[in-house]
Amino acid sequence: MTSHSAIGVIGAGAWGTALAQMLASDGREVLLWAYEPEVVAAINAEHRNPLYLPSAELAPTIRATGDLADFAPCEIALVVTPAQVLGKVLAGLARHPRDLVLCSKGIEAGTGRLMNDVAREASPGSAIAVLSGPTFAHEVAAGLPTAVTLACGGGEAQWERLAPAIARPAFRPYYSDDVTGAEIGGAVKNVLAIACGVVEGLALGQNARAALIARGYAEMLRFGEALGARAETLAGLCGLGDLVLTCSSTSSRNFSLGKALGEGAPAAGLMADRRTVAEGAHTAPVLAALAAQRGIAMPIVDAVNAILAGESAGEVVTALLARPLRAERENPDREPDA
Repeated sequence: MTSHSAIGVIGAGAWGTALAQMLASDGREVLLWAYEPEVVAAINAEHRNPLYLPSAELAPTIRATGDLADFAPCEIALVVTPAQVLGKVLAGLARHPRDLVLCSKGIEAGTGRLMNDVAREASPGSAIAVLSGPTFAHEVAAGLPTAVTLACGGGEAQWERLAPAIARPAFRPYYSDDVTGAEIGGAVKNVLAIACGVVEGLALGQNARAALIARGYAEMLRFGEALGARAETLAGLCGLGDLVLTCSSTSSRNFSLGKALGEGAPAAGLMADRRTVAEGAHTAPVLAALAAQRGIAMPIVDAVNAILAGESAGEVVTALLARPLRAERENPDREPDA
């Protein structure tokens, strides 16, 4: 790798491959780590990722590898592994200071940790940032206009390093220093996208989906603020923007999973058959547990968790609609509800 190619992407699923393609769009060399040897071989020999992003013809300057040791020269690494294995993968990365840009959206099962906390433990000395926003991988790979939040734990100094390295004419990052907010927006919206898919699968209509997006956003805001996120972050690209996108299209894996659940497919079978990860299915139980521990009302998240656990989607939605009537905005003097 030359000094110009000091950027790499760890994780060659659809999103990681799309980010590598975007970064290579200006002729830059990009290193892309893939778990599957057949993906490494296909990208290097055919400039395609037939397993995860078959629609894209990849730039010849993308080089795939299965060896994390090859990332030693990379000053910037975008980490795009499934959230539940992020710590394990980073543990295999050489421990020297670099910028780690976390692009995985989820909460670690068992510990309830956000990805930035997982990364700080697995890669001490690295500067952590979070990239999140309304992004479908196939559109980014095709060079369609996209805007994202780039939340920098290292503040403006880190932003000044990362922004020129990541921005492209059709890929526009916006600065934030609210890493917690960026992470919570991405994690919670995945669960809410499953809920919107259930609404679609049950044929409940557009009114119901719009109401669910609005009430789901209220849950995201309550949870985020309780954990120290800023409301304006969650009102931006990485919160409301991402929520609207993934709650409205079958291009979202989480929405597609919810739609199948609403149509009556068993959750266990759907999860067993999915090669690509619907992160919301892993996030829902830990998010519901964290909210319960903190006394944060998240009835939509609880409903998704119940459906994933095997309860009837129709019955869960009926119970959700039967909840007591209340004011849209909670009174600060009384216990919050949804």
